[in-house]
Amino acid sequence: MKLGAVVVLASVMALAQPAPPAARKALDLLIGGRYPEFISLLSPLAKEKLTPDFLRDHVGVELKGFGKANGVGNPLTGKDGANTLVSFPVQFEHTTVNVQFTLNGSGQVAGLYFRPVSAPLPALWKRPAYSKPDTFREREVTVGSDPWKLGGTLVVPVAKGKVPGIVLVHGPGALDRDEAIYANRIFRDLAEGLASRGIAVLRYDKRTRIYGDRMGDMDFTIQDETVDDALKAVGLLRQQPEVDPARVYVLGHSLGGYISPRIAARDGKLAGLIFLAANARPIEDVALEQNEYLVHLGTDPPPEVLKRLDDLRTEVAKVKQLKPGKSNPMVVMGLPAAYLLDLRTYDPAAEAKRFAGPMLFLQGQRDFQVTMKDFGIWKSALSSRGNATFHSYPVLNHLLMAGDEQSNPAEYRKPGNVDGVVVDDIAAFLGASKN
Repeated sequence: MKLGAVVVLASVMALAQPAPPAARKALDLLIGGRYPEFISLLSPLAKEKLTPDFLRDHVGVELKGFGKANGVGNPLTGKDGANTLVSFPVQFEHTTVNVQFTLNGSGQVAGLYFRPVSAPLPALWKRPAYSKPDTFREREVTVGSDPWKLGGTLVVPVAKGKVPGIVLVHGPGALDRDEAIYANRIFRDLAEGLASRGIAVLRYDKRTRIYGDRMGDMDFTIQDETVDDALKAVGLLRQQPEVDPARVYVLGHSLGGYISPRIAARDGKLAGLIFLAANARPIEDVALEQNEYLVHLGTDPPPEVLKRLDDLRTEVAKVKQLKPGKSNPMVVMGLPAAYLLDLRTYDPAAEAKRFAGPMLFLQGQRDFQVTMKDFGIWKSALSSRGNATFHSYPVLNHLLMAGDEQSNPAEYRKPGNVDGVVVDDIAAFLGASKN
């Protein structure tokens, strides 16, 4: 909820017009501190995050810092798929803030955000051409149960008979079910594109996205962060009436691909694995290489930037020195030592060799986060496997989106979609026909 610098990524189709009554009512209740009434307007998933305690201790404290509300300007509205975004410029005693509500298709408040004056609404995702909404349906599902239940979206094709299904497993960070990065929605692109080809797709919010505060108080591992929820999602997908339980796959992006062989080993029944820009090397080595690339991108780095890089090298050295039973630091590289210790002996390529099912590896050659070095490791380890397929794409980056310049983080701010060739290759791997 912290109000920070927000970059306007693209023009938004937004109009100054009367706001939906639910949004204006939500604003008045929020500013007035009438939280029980405000909560009654929330969607079920929003209620899990915007609890009375969170509203009082976080949102309320931030609002008090803004000072007394002196006036509300004309709202801007925009559409994001089935959702409506409504942004109110509110003049407080100490500052002016845009208070944005996301309303779902039922008119419930599904999201709350504070935005600066310069960015009243975010840049919005645009549906890719390969998505054919008349060929699929989607419904909300719940992955897992208390205390870690997660919201998810299941997209199923309009088709007769049982269809194959895929669970999408996130990369690093506190990501939502769409794996949203600025205006881009990597998992939403994949879900709609593959559902248009006759494949059911389940995506869900990552545990660190929904329960980040709680997890910050525990020594969690990648089992807690990723594996457990992926296994629950796989089990849920197998239970869906449209899905052939013998044809359920896992698609992992970045960190999700790195840990997919472990997910497969724990599940024991997956039909196959799909790796998108998946690192084969330890995460600390990949993180250091990423930062070395960025530091030397463009002009000569200033001393303070080089100092931060040296500090990261020191942290990486600490990771290499972690040992079970030893007196280790509690946190290294921003992660619990238990998380990194759990991965010390994990070799994803060796684990993948033990998986008997078919595997598909997809890699952008412009990717600076997970590079062709990792792709080469996977390929070398599985060179004798007739059911391992490899595709690399000269113009794609880590988001599997096209570009023509040296890749850098600023590129991610440009709205786009996963390249259609990626959807084609995944569909072909699953035996689906092109649109």
